[in-house]
Amino acid sequence: MDLIILALAPVVIVAAYIYFRDKYEKEPIRLLIFALLAGALTVIPILVLESFLSDLGAGLSHYQSAAWNAFVVAAFSEELFKYIALYLLIWKSPEFNEKFDGIVYATYVSLGFAAVENILYVSGGGLVTGVMRALTAVPAHAIFGITMGFYFGMARFYQKESRSLKQKALLFPILLHGIYDFILFTGLAWLTVVFVAFVVFLYISGLKRMRQLSRISIYNTDYALLNEKLSKPE
Repeated sequence: MDLIILALAPVVIVAAYIYFRDKYEKEPIRLLIFALLAGALTVIPILVLESFLSDLGAGLSHYQSAAWNAFVVAAFSEELFKYIALYLLIWKSPEFNEKFDGIVYATYVSLGFAAVENILYVSGGGLVTGVMRALTAVPAHAIFGITMGFYFGMARFYQKESRSLKQKALLFPILLHGIYDFILFTGLAWLTVVFVAFVVFLYISGLKRMRQLSRISIYNTDYALLNEKLSKPE
């Protein structure tokens, strides 16, 4: 039980952080729960696809295998089904009424998957694995979700660029996820420094994307400043 709590704690913390960062119009709790459940359920088709793709990559050299498993088996499979879950859940929902909502729902879907994955890893790896994944893997999954939601949210409201933005909503998380896993899968000790730097980069880029969409929210209007401008004589 303690290991399960350890596995779920970072998921709960990140979910709460994302919820409170959505400061202009909170999303319905029931939809956020659905997003978490949808993300958790993606584990089933992901495991099936990953098994199939792993077999296709048998016989590759060490670095080829690391690249295949990182970018295709893990990143492509996981981000594809997260994207499908996100699209089915909110694309046509009336609750999807501002750009930042894309980040909220995409991150919750990603956290739903991360919760199940973390339980599996921590149950087998113990306390050290739980602490390490709390600082790296769970936030990384959240940031892959933030990246997906950033472009997905803009795709919903910028109709002319919608197609290309939806493509970026899938491709960019795959790229980030693939780089993250490739560094780990190579097993090279000297890449530890690169890994730490990349995790820091993920944190910074995730926070930057949240600030950007929060700043241009349709609800983020300084009415005091607007009234001051309108009250001044021409």
